[in-house]
Amino acid sequence: MMMFYWVSLAVVSIAFAGLLFRLVKGPTVADRVVALDAIGISLVSIVALLSLIIETEFFLEIILLLSILSFIGTAAFAKFIERGEIFDRDNNR
Repeated sequence: MMMFYWVSLAVVSIAFAGLLFRLVKGPTVADRVVALDAIGISLVSIVALLSLIIETEFFLEIILLLSILSFIGTAAFAKFIERGEIFDRDNNR
């Protein structure tokens, strides 16, 4: 079973490297945002696999924090692409 964890970690790490390439080289901003979101998912997967390999539960808080930050970042980038700004400012006051 431990060999399965190591193979999975290697596959996710290779995918992570490919996503880094897409983040740097992506032709559009949307491609880069999708790559950044997938990098967040890959980081969560890598930390989870390392937690299984080391046989500890101390990384669960890190997994939760990475998931929340990845979601917030993706939502902010999507709003920026859609409207051109992240925070709505009312100038009518």
